[in-house]
Amino acid sequence: MTAGELFLESLSSGVITQAEIDWLLSQQGRFSRAEQAAMQRLGRLLDEGQIQLGCRVAPHWLRHRQMLNDWIEPLGRRRGSSLPQYT
Repeated sequence: MTAGELFLESLSSGVITQAEIDWLLSQQGRFSRAEQAAMQRLGRLLDEGQIQLGCRVAPHWLRHRQMLNDWIEPLGRRRGSSLPQYT
């Protein structure tokens, strides 16, 4: 992974992991000027709360129907509605 890829992934998902921050800190001496500017912007977005420190759910887990129905959907658009009827 490059600093640019990490920056774009964090922007698109709104999440950066602790391991990614650790990698950034260990590699910061090797970054080009443009990468340093991108990482400063990433830090500002973290400070503003637009990017959250957390984890990402692997895409193959999202396809799993039980996880989708039992965990993700109740937190999303069906919140506040009656319990779903499973067939």
